Amino acid sequence: MKLTFIGAAHEVTGSCHCLEACGKYILVDCGMEQGVNTFENAPLPVSEAQIDYVLLTHAHVDHSGMLPKLYARGFRGQVFTTEATADLADIMLRDCAHIQTMEAEWKNRKAKRSPGKALVEPEFTMEDAEGIIDSIVACSYDQIIEICEGVKIRFTDIGHLLGSASIEVWLTEGNTTKKIVFSGDIGNTRQPLLRDPIPTDQADYVVMESTYGDRVHSVERPDYIKELTQIIQETFDRGGNVVIPSFAVGRTQEMLYFIRKIKKDGLVHGHDGFPVYVDSPMAVSATTVFQDRENQLECFDEEAMELVKQKINPLIFPGLKLSITSDESKAINFDDTPKVILSASGMCEAGRIRHHLKHNLWRPESTILFVGYQSVGTLGRAIVDGASEVKLFGETIEVRAQVKVLTGISGHADKEGLIDWVTAFREKPRKVFVVHGEDAVCASFVECLKVEHGIQAYAPYSGTVFNLASGKLEYEAMPMLLQKKEKPASGVYARLVAAGNRLMAVIKKNQGGANKDLAKFADQIISLCDKYDN
Repeated sequence: MKLTFIGAAHEVTGSCHCLEACGKYILVDCGMEQGVNTFENAPLPVSEAQIDYVLLTHAHVDHSGMLPKLYARGFRGQVFTTEATADLADIMLRDCAHIQTMEAEWKNRKAKRSPGKALVEPEFTMEDAEGIIDSIVACSYDQIIEICEGVKIRFTDIGHLLGSASIEVWLTEGNTTKKIVFSGDIGNTRQPLLRDPIPTDQADYVVMESTYGDRVHSVERPDYIKELTQIIQETFDRGGNVVIPSFAVGRTQEMLYFIRKIKKDGLVHGHDGFPVYVDSPMAVSATTVFQDRENQLECFDEEAMELVKQKINPLIFPGLKLSITSDESKAINFDDTPKVILSASGMCEAGRIRHHLKHNLWRPESTILFVGYQSVGTLGRAIVDGASEVKLFGETIEVRAQVKVLTGISGHADKEGLIDWVTAFREKPRKVFVVHGEDAVCASFVECLKVEHGIQAYAPYSGTVFNLASGKLEYEAMPMLLQKKEKPASGVYARLVAAGNRLMAVIKKNQGGANKDLAKFADQIISLCDKYDN
């Protein structure tokens, strides 16, 4: 029984851990890195084709975004997750593939204008996204599922995003059983729409996030409605737009929930019927998932469900405009009416939000309102930190708009929320592994757990291997600062490597098969090798 830490070790994004038990390799999350990456990630302990299962905590791309790449490199196992996460992942992974394709096409258009510059292929394609989506097994909360002999799992609502979960994993080899819990992203108890995180009562080992492990959101629950109303009122009175870089899944729906209340109660004066644009096809699709009755019953809190019972849609209101096509998106900035624009991505790294920033950052009458975490190295973080100018589409744009942050709103628990969750276990776990936090935050949160709560805590670096049966470190990795990497191999070559990895996995699975079949298989492989080994 081994646990290898791969991603989000002393970093906030790119979550990925690998369990080896009962003759199986199991990934917990397979996320995309965003923003600045300080440390090099260790490789998977085996090839992608040898991974048997993936357990997915939730749909955000820093936990799910590299699943299509896993498939492209030979993974053909099952992905277990909750029903709502399965619905959202269907949307988000297709979007990831679309972005990969568009970026490759953009780079190739530039390459064609530069003689001698090699063309690139996307890391994964829509076909890979569809392949991994087809492998998803949707599970209900609170149900114990035996995924194979010796491995049982259960998903528990963690209140971070629609469908988000902590995952309990029971591993049994011979007479030894160990239980490990992966927190995923722990939700904020102040969050609208969703239920509060549900604690787990027992575990031998815990792997937990620490995004806000060094801060407290607010002593009192912020009045989001009041604060948002004031920002909208003051901006509209100046004749500007309120531009909200917002994660398409989760934060956009929360903002719609607030704005519906503001409009219903007539809290913004002198701008009756003001338009609100959701300019993100993915956000529009995700909002549909939030309106699914089964997902509401599984995930909504009492306040939101009371609206549903009254046949009130908590996310829809007069003046809401959904922008799907690029022409509809462009038209938004040619309308002088003061408006609210919700657009992705939430950290301003890609997507339509960058066009809205280009048209509004230089306008002192407009407001750029941030409502989510901004990773170090992202455009959003630079703006929040007070950049006087930024580069957008090769053009320098002065930052003259009002820059605001909606106080306290976060899908992540703060330090107190994290401590409440980890101290809710009936008995202290043998060890708590702290991940998914910036380097200094991981260190300080570990110290807090040790000194103030008497919990054995440890923040592993990528590549660290822990033996769950013996309770000892097998290999303690040292921090590997990210070095400039060599130019990656072409997409076609990567596909060939993936095919080779899958071939090795097939060969391994056929061990012990009929000699006649194996001989025929071997002859086919040798013949193919002879053909290309000239």
